[in-house]
Amino acid sequence: MNRNWRVSSVGLLAMVLLLGVWFSGGMAGGNRANAADNNSPSSDIQTVADTTAVHIPVVYLAGDSTVQTYRSSQRPQAGWGQMIASYFDDGVQFSNHAIGGRSSRSFIEQGRLDTIVSLLQPGDYLMVQFGHNDADSSKPERYTPVNDYRNYLKTYIDRARSKGATPILVTPVSRRDYNAANGQFKPSFPEYVAAMKQVAAETNTLLIDLNARSVALYNTIGIEGTKSIFLHVAAGQYPYFPDGVQDNTHFQEQGAVQIAGLVATGIDELNIPLSEHLLAP
Repeated sequence: MNRNWRVSSVGLLAMVLLLGVWFSGGMAGGNRANAADNNSPSSDIQTVADTTAVHIPVVYLAGDSTVQTYRSSQRPQAGWGQMIASYFDDGVQFSNHAIGGRSSRSFIEQGRLDTIVSLLQPGDYLMVQFGHNDADSSKPERYTPVNDYRNYLKTYIDRARSKGATPILVTPVSRRDYNAANGQFKPSFPEYVAAMKQVAAETNTLLIDLNARSVALYNTIGIEGTKSIFLHVAAGQYPYFPDGVQDNTHFQEQGAVQIAGLVATGIDELNIPLSEHLLAP
């Protein structure tokens, strides 16, 4: 089916619904809203009209600092979650709830999954990427053993499905880990990657192997080339990093765009309704 036709059809449906409200007297909606403020029974009519609205699917993102959205003052640091929407048309929306320093466990313990679940509607998606902080045994507030990690991932899956949403697991994007002897990059967090794949298979859950995709990208670019992906900036280049920084975990903007592109390609290959909203390359 032609992607442009699909987008146009959404607009056509919205026009039909709008005309229906017009001829039923619903274009007095502004007055109805005012009346509702005054406890008018006409608020019931407004509620009926609202239920006919077309729900645009929302993709909620749960993850860590490699996914989160950063303030403009923190440039050039960026997460792939703040760049992913640029690969899709306006028939889908993204809501990024990822935040730094969280693991699959602490994200749930802090009520962040509860917040997402309260917003989920049928037809929405929940994309989940954790592993970086789960593997950090030096920080007990975030460390999550592999077996517990499996169970927490299942919690995300079950709760998304309970709201009629589709969960998508995303293996943790790899760090700038490489073998200096041969110049080849190696996967980060292999135990957690394997655990996520196992959970996806056991629960019949969609999965994007971002870990493998990112390693392949790094190997294509090379050791020096990957500095433009990760947060490697010189002193005095950006106000937020006056002394410069060499960070092999987090991304700068152009790197976040490339990683988001890997995720978008993974969504395309899943061949699900969400895939239909991808913009042509």
